[in-house]
Order: sequence, then C-alpha cells, then structure tokens
Amino acid sequence: MPDATPQSGLSENATCGLAYITFIPAIIFLATPPHNQSPNVRFHSWQSIFLTIAMVAVWVVVAIIGFIPFVNLIDIILFPLVWIGFLILWLIPMINAFNGKRFKLPMIGDLAEKQAGGSGF
Repeated sequence: MPDATPQSGLSENATCGLAYITFIPAIIFLATPPHNQSPNVRFHSWQSIFLTIAMVAVWVVVAIIGFIPFVNLIDIILFPLVWIGFLILWLIPMINAFNGKRFKLPMIGDLAEKQAGGSGF
C-alpha cells in the first residue's frame, strides 16, 4: 500500500486524517481524483460524513429534550456528556487515520465500508 499520492502532494494518511476535520474535505476527497480512487480515503471520508450525520441527529434529539418541561433538567447534564462522547468518537478515528490505521466505529464503520466499496485491506 503506497503512502503517497504524488498527484496531490498529500500522503494517503494525511488525506484520510483531513477527511475528519469537517464533512467538507470528506466530500471533496470523494469527488476528486486521485483521492476518490483510494479505498482507504473513501472509507475515512464516508465514516466522517456518517459521523457528522449521527452528530446532527443526536443534537436534534437532545435539543428536543431540552424543550420538554422538567425533563430539560436532564438535558443540562446530558448535553455536555453527549458532546464529550462525540469529541472522543471523532478524535479516535482521526488520530488512527493520520497514523495509517483504520478504526471502524460501531455501525457507522460498516456503513462507511459498504459505501467505500469493500474492506480496502
């Protein structure tokens, strides 16, 4: 597995890690060659996109809970814990991607692998 993609100037590991910065680089990497031809880059890009979708969905649920009287007191504790959890879920695959490793998040990783077109390894 080559570590560099000479056409772009970015190594494959750097590209995989950058896909987690936001969903925007992930979409760009999926749309532009040579990045979209690497199964590893596609996997990390899709996993980043699915993680973003999951974060938005959970944010909506937590926000709705915040509007329910008396239950919104739980939201004061729940909100920071949920975001710390997502921060950890975001950092672990990003650090692994920069180090050239593939870390599959539960459920999201399987979807990403399917979208990326297989295992890639």
